Amino acid sequence: MKGNWAIKKLESLVIKKGEYGINAASCEYSPNLYTYLRITDISEDGRFIKEGKKSVDHPESEKFVLEEGDIVFARTGASTGKTYLYNKSDGVLVFAGFLIRFKPNSDLLDSLFLKYVTQTSYYKNWVSIYSARTGQPGINGNEYGKFSFKLPPLPQQKKIAKILSTCDAVIEKTEAAIAKYQDIKQGMMHDLFTRGIDLTTGKLRPTSEEAPELYKDSELGKIPKDWEVDILCNALKPGKNITYGIVQPGEYVSSGVYMIRSQDYTKGWNGIETIMQVHPSIDKPYERSRVYSGDLLITVVGANVGRMEIVPESLNKANISRSVSRISINPEYANNKFCFYYLKSQMGKILFSNQVGGAQPVINLKSLEKFNFKLPNNRKEQLEIAKRINSIENKIQGEIKTLNKSIEIKSGLMQDLLTGKVEVNV
Repeated sequence: MKGNWAIKKLESLVIKKGEYGINAASCEYSPNLYTYLRITDISEDGRFIKEGKKSVDHPESEKFVLEEGDIVFARTGASTGKTYLYNKSDGVLVFAGFLIRFKPNSDLLDSLFLKYVTQTSYYKNWVSIYSARTGQPGINGNEYGKFSFKLPPLPQQKKIAKILSTCDAVIEKTEAAIAKYQDIKQGMMHDLFTRGIDLTTGKLRPTSEEAPELYKDSELGKIPKDWEVDILCNALKPGKNITYGIVQPGEYVSSGVYMIRSQDYTKGWNGIETIMQVHPSIDKPYERSRVYSGDLLITVVGANVGRMEIVPESLNKANISRSVSRISINPEYANNKFCFYYLKSQMGKILFSNQVGGAQPVINLKSLEKFNFKLPNNRKEQLEIAKRINSIENKIQGEIKTLNKSIEIKSGLMQDLLTGKVEVNV
């Protein structure tokens, strides 16, 4: 830490002690009432969640309106420590009783600098330790006031905050691009799986309302005339029923057979170095569940039930765990990527119709094999549909890589700048 930095307590840098929010019930949102800010309206990264926002109707609401520079801290429950720095673009907000407001003294502490301090691992560790002293996690206003942290002179605070806010702007822009592409993808998949592609024009067919002569009735409603409805088991490779994998993997080994678990593809594929390996003697009795490049995987047990991925070449001849099932599409019957995207588009229906009860979600494999799906008879149309969805998916994945890189850069800058490790010239 540089010589012009100091260790300060929050209470010495604010105008007055922490203020508790209004104790009032929420009501349906109305533009004629104040918008309510509750713990649940704050995202993990400290942003106001506008979807599903509520209002508050109370005669004393005005006393609890947030002002520029105000920062609120969650004081109880699993969200203890979560913070939100008021942003005028979020509109007029009244903060609720499970939040505590601090007003930084602008001559001593930059509010945006404080916001970034509360995103550090140092702060999160402090919250974890301080709130764990009782059975129920919680930190009151006096205790938050005792939080101490490294503080540079005000001009440096502002410069550091500006640098980090530039990172945030890049992150938010990338997140907006991802959301835009996700919306485009959803619309595209709906159109492609209801109208298909006219291969003579390369365009979507007219809708069934516009050209009813191009469609026919089916168990799944109107479908193009040269499409068919079938059950999933008829699309499988001969002798390759949908199956789950190894139940008891034993101890993992450093050189064996890769065993794919549901957590290995929660958000796309993790690096192969993170995938566990089992001894060949464990793999041998489960030859039936070995996977090959191009096979589809679906999580059938646990919190991530319904997640899907395609087996890459690097995991050819791997095996799978009990929480994962393999769907081996017969290439002479259907395109595997078409089936992958179609099944993903129908996941809500699959989960509703095939999930069995119990302590944790489980997809019934026999029911899954009987799941109705529709596809074009023409393999070229299947391939073209898959290519178009894959194209937008590649854009999404590219943006996700950019996002992860931006988050990594910001994390490194926070470590360097908020500790004084790297000096900022003003």
